[in-house]
Amino acid sequence: MSRRTDRRAAAFLLYQRDLMDDDFESLYAAYELDTGEPVSDFTRGRVEGTWSDRARLDRAIDEAAHGWTSERMAVLERNILRLAVWEMSAADVPAPVSIDEAVALSKRYASPEAATLVNGILGRIARTEGVGT
Repeated sequence: MSRRTDRRAAAFLLYQRDLMDDDFESLYAAYELDTGEPVSDFTRGRVEGTWSDRARLDRAIDEAAHGWTSERMAVLERNILRLAVWEMSAADVPAPVSIDEAVALSKRYASPEAATLVNGILGRIARTEGVGT
C-alpha cells in the first residue's frame, strides 16, 4: 500500500471510530474483510496515535478554526484534521506533505469548501507551531 492509501485508510478508520465508537480491532477486521488488505503498521500507528491524542488535537484545531469548533465540523473533516495535526506534531512527515494529503482527502471525499477549511486550519497550526515554515 502507498502512504496515500494508508492515510486514506487511517482517516476512514478514525471516522468510523468517532461515529460508531467500535473498538479498533473490530474496525481493522472489518477493513480487512472489505478490502482484502491487511491494515498496515503505518496506518495502525496513525490511527491509534491520533485517537489517543484527540483532546490535544481538538484544542489545536479549535484555536485555529476561527469561529468553528471541532465538534461542529463534519466527522470526516474533523478526523482528517486530527490525523494531519498529529502527523505534523509527530515530526516524522514534513508539514507540507501532511497538509497536502489532508487537503486531497477533503477534496476527494468531502467538498472543495471542506478542503479550503482544512487547508486554512492546518496552515494556521503549522505557522503557530512553527512546523514546516
